Amino acid sequence: MLEAQDYKDGQVLLFDKPLEWSSFQLVNKVRWLIRKNLEIKKIKVGHAGTLDPLASGLMIICTGKFTKRINEFMGQPKTYTGTFYLGATTPSYDLETEIDQEFPTAHITHEAIHAFAKANTGIIQQRPPVFSALKKDGKRLYEYARAGEAVDIPLRETEIHSFEITRIALPEVDFEVSCSKGTYIRSLANDFGQGLGSGAHLTALRRTKIGAFDVDNAHTISDFEAGFKTPKDEN
Repeated sequence: MLEAQDYKDGQVLLFDKPLEWSSFQLVNKVRWLIRKNLEIKKIKVGHAGTLDPLASGLMIICTGKFTKRINEFMGQPKTYTGTFYLGATTPSYDLETEIDQEFPTAHITHEAIHAFAKANTGIIQQRPPVFSALKKDGKRLYEYARAGEAVDIPLRETEIHSFEITRIALPEVDFEVSCSKGTYIRSLANDFGQGLGSGAHLTALRRTKIGAFDVDNAHTISDFEAGFKTPKDEN
């Protein structure tokens, strides 16, 4: 088991964030467990890239002196798996908000779906969701959205390293995407629907890799907590 000084000197911890947990909740829980179990009054703990509450998967959490390395990890490519739902859109581009429009899907072929993935591999332009934490004029975009205020969001350049369609069972389409920092998979879902002459939103998302780090090697919060217990604690 790691000691208090190990965490202060710096650790890179991999976690599999549970569905419906915010990134902030996970960081707070990790910090609390370290402080409580190792009797540390103060310890720096930070994450290298958020995940939405409706997404699960890999998060890198740094402690102590290694919090200075967070930007290094944030810039690495990320891999996601998930599901697009064709035929309906939501204002948030995912399940955070209710369906606002429905569209036909009968014209959509498997060939068209694969063609979209191929055409959207490489450097692309995408518009971030209005339901996001990006700032415009000092205000979070989701604040505009929740107030019902229209806001102009400029296109941003991002890179899709690979875009594989792994299952087609209309209206659902499963995918695996590897992409650069700053890519919004929710925006890709919205563009996916528009590109196929329909509409779409994201119904499932899981981050599986960040650079060379893999979720298969990540802690769950429960096994991390259990790691602080000694045989004496369990008797």
